[in-house]
Amino acid sequence: MPSTESMSARERAAKVLVPGATMSGFTVKSAETIDELDAEAYVIDHVASGARLLFLACEDENKAFAIGFKTPPADDTGVFHILEHSVLCGSAKFPVKEPFVDLIKSSMQTFLNAMTYPDKTIYPVASTNEQDLYNLMDVYMDAVLNPAIYTKKAIFEQEGWHYELDRAEDGTPQRLRYNGVVFNEMKGALSDPMDVLDNAVNRALFPSTTYACESGGNPRAIPSLTYEQFLDTHARHYNLANSYITLYGDLDPERALAFLNERYLCDEARAHDAAARGARGIETPGAPNELARQEPIVCDYTSIDMVTTPDNALVGLGYVLGDALNRKRVIAADILFEALLGTNEAPMKKAILAANLGGDVTSYTSAACLQPYELIILQNAQPEVARRLREVIEQSARELVDAGIPRDRLEAVICGNEFDLRQRDYGTADGVVIACDALSTWLYDDAAATLALKYGPVYEELRQELSGNYFEDLLRELVLDTNHSALVELKPQETSDGDDPEAAELAATLEKASDEQLAAIDADVEALRAAQEAEDSPEARATLPRLHVSDIGPARPEPALTVDETTPLPCLKHAIPTRGLSYALAYFDLSHLTFDELPYVTIMANLMRRLPTAQHTADELDSHIGANLGFLSLSAEVVSESSWDKVRPVLTISAGALSEKIEALAQIPREVWSETLFEDTDRMRDVITQMRIAQEQRFLMNGHSAAVARSYSYTSPAGVLSEQLSGVDFYRFLRELVEHFDERAEDLCNKLRDLQKRIFVADGAIVSFTGSDNDYRTYWDAAGTLGLGERIDGNINLQIPAPVVKNEAFIIPSDVCFAGKAADPRRLDLAVDGTWGVAAGALSFDYLWNEIRVKGGAYGCGFRCAADRQLAFYTYRDPAIDPSLERIDHAGAWLRSFDPAPEVFEGFIVSCVSGHDAPAKPYGLARRQDGEFFAKRPVDWRETRRNAMLSTTPEKVRALADDIERVAANAPVCVFGGREIIEASTAGLTPIDLLG
Repeated sequence: MPSTESMSARERAAKVLVPGATMSGFTVKSAETIDELDAEAYVIDHVASGARLLFLACEDENKAFAIGFKTPPADDTGVFHILEHSVLCGSAKFPVKEPFVDLIKSSMQTFLNAMTYPDKTIYPVASTNEQDLYNLMDVYMDAVLNPAIYTKKAIFEQEGWHYELDRAEDGTPQRLRYNGVVFNEMKGALSDPMDVLDNAVNRALFPSTTYACESGGNPRAIPSLTYEQFLDTHARHYNLANSYITLYGDLDPERALAFLNERYLCDEARAHDAAARGARGIETPGAPNELARQEPIVCDYTSIDMVTTPDNALVGLGYVLGDALNRKRVIAADILFEALLGTNEAPMKKAILAANLGGDVTSYTSAACLQPYELIILQNAQPEVARRLREVIEQSARELVDAGIPRDRLEAVICGNEFDLRQRDYGTADGVVIACDALSTWLYDDAAATLALKYGPVYEELRQELSGNYFEDLLRELVLDTNHSALVELKPQETSDGDDPEAAELAATLEKASDEQLAAIDADVEALRAAQEAEDSPEARATLPRLHVSDIGPARPEPALTVDETTPLPCLKHAIPTRGLSYALAYFDLSHLTFDELPYVTIMANLMRRLPTAQHTADELDSHIGANLGFLSLSAEVVSESSWDKVRPVLTISAGALSEKIEALAQIPREVWSETLFEDTDRMRDVITQMRIAQEQRFLMNGHSAAVARSYSYTSPAGVLSEQLSGVDFYRFLRELVEHFDERAEDLCNKLRDLQKRIFVADGAIVSFTGSDNDYRTYWDAAGTLGLGERIDGNINLQIPAPVVKNEAFIIPSDVCFAGKAADPRRLDLAVDGTWGVAAGALSFDYLWNEIRVKGGAYGCGFRCAADRQLAFYTYRDPAIDPSLERIDHAGAWLRSFDPAPEVFEGFIVSCVSGHDAPAKPYGLARRQDGEFFAKRPVDWRETRRNAMLSTTPEKVRALADDIERVAANAPVCVFGGREIIEASTAGLTPIDLLG
């Protein structure tokens, strides 16, 4: 009999988690193998508390824990969103101001956050260190069950909302305003027309249920939430009988269950917590809000108005798919609509684009709700086309039901989904995503804890359904015979009708307020500021569990990259385990193009795979790619070497495939880059218009990234290149091309053909391959020379214009702003090593967090240290420009006096090294290693940087104060934001109406 220590995680769990067994107050209800996750799943109940638990035992070292609660809102106040923020601001056992931030600063977490959904709130964490995970579990469990919100009203005011009074001075009138982190976050979120439309569709589909409410909170309703309502809502919903706990990864089940039971779930622990709540005057709470089902309803048409640009006109058509527990139907509907609308060649999307109703059509399946639905969105919609959109969709559906849905399209989607499922690259810790997925069924039925995780049999069944009429029948039911749908149009308005409701409401409140009431507002804000500025006591800090540098351990070894010169083209070979997948990338040098040609490269990269080739029509190619490759993407990127002025652009073509389709991995990308026909100008117009819409959406939702990139271009050649390929300069080129497409179409086709001949040559081309040795041999047998010849334009060398500081503030339709201040450290003669990473953590999660987020009310802020290439300050969904810029200017002075307690500073090192060591998926690891190769970094670069982090001292961090001041003083500012916020700034920025 092997010892427990020598057993795998799955074997250990199987030994003790036997159905019917009891352990630490838990009873094991069921056990099953989840082949899709290489895991054993155990559904377990805690009898005394009523807590539900799902234990997923697998060999993943990136372990995860999550606790979720059913939280259906009853109004638009965003109370559950505010609670999500607030419970992480201190608790009975951990009475520090912000344990959430303390954990970011001090743990080895690979994920630490919380999410509010329309009907649930989830608190997940993940770590590769087992003790660290228990520390995170301890803090999160106490946070959700025993938060400090009952004794500290300031938490509600900070995270939710409060009044602030700007007294009259220098001719400026007295003004009352709202502030609060969630209030400002939702102002930013609801500046996005897509979010506003989605909310309106939910109200139309589910008018009598919780889904009609804005779970994040509507800024018009948030100030109606009282502190008493806030506390009552927590007491009714954040209890163990209403909870769902998930444990995932290589964990000892006996230790994990005993930990939860002894600290939070057993009778003694719950009695202690109840007594503590009673001492704070909390009465026995009532029942949680109900989660009711909507009876079928058809909303023939409704419209909403929104102050935004005319290009943001939208139409949404929603179809309810049925029940969340009918997984076959929900997955089949997702496949169906992806096949019909997922690409420009998909038959229903093609029909909509041909009708010239708008610029683009997208769709998505909302599956994480009681009654899943499909939402089809027409972007850049023409006026008065809503009903016409429904007619085109229904006509297309009739034709497809009668003639049959093309099986190659359905198969392509199924193949693509299966590739993604095998790849398991979720973009974050696996256990976090799996915990959220489980709740997409578990929340609605205690017997469905694993239902959403067992997708393999569903796909097998759906493959069999391809031989019958299942998908046609489903399309008929969902679209042609629907009894539950809604058609909603969002109409842009130049200005709001009449006064701004918020401003009018505040003005009326100010007018009615007595001097005593105004003095009370000032006093409340002063008290809030005092609480925000107060330091946690040493006793309070000592309650937090902490890891030490000695807990980190050595860096995980990574398979080395080797350069194979024996292949027809130089190949970067990665010996990374890939679970039967392979990835091939081809990098093409663009240094022989002119600067003005670079935007055309991005256009070409987006057109290729969407146009016909010499072998396939566009429709055939679309299905061919989907059936044989997991993905195929083309992008123009910038490579920066050690010197700040040694930069060059490359065109990267990336593809992935199952091992059994390696020949396609070699052949299809080659066909796309060498044989694409630039002739179909109607298709080209569609793609270019969609690119413009996507760029505008990026400015609205990720303005901080756009602001940092633009600021970087003011002083860095790498930034100048990036702007020409994908930033504001590219957007302006794109917009002008769309507006004059007819007159420029022929020249565009000729230019793209010319670039195609000049770019796809062997000179300077490098291939990268990740997969097994057998797949590697098969790939090169099929690839040969990839059909690449010699370069034909050897006399051209790229000349990059000198950077110029422009002091721009780009006006976008938003009620918040995004700011960026970026610099290239090499231009400032700054030697950036791992110490800067530790300093960036201190600045981001201590100084900037407290000054800009906590006090200023911005949703996000930080200081980025992109190794030795870029240093940048940024703010995200910020209510004002000048206060944040002033606080950034003082960052160096703060760092100069940086004197943390030893355990706090050690936490900064632990978290910094943890981020450096975070596990990477095979494709992401290969891409990172390729980037380090092209940047000509030394082989031991990562090790050297990691060692610098580990050897950092407070003295070394303080020594960076002068350098941080130089960065803040020399990094130019760029802002994206609403007109009123920009015009109120005195930062000397030039307002520019970016979107017209």
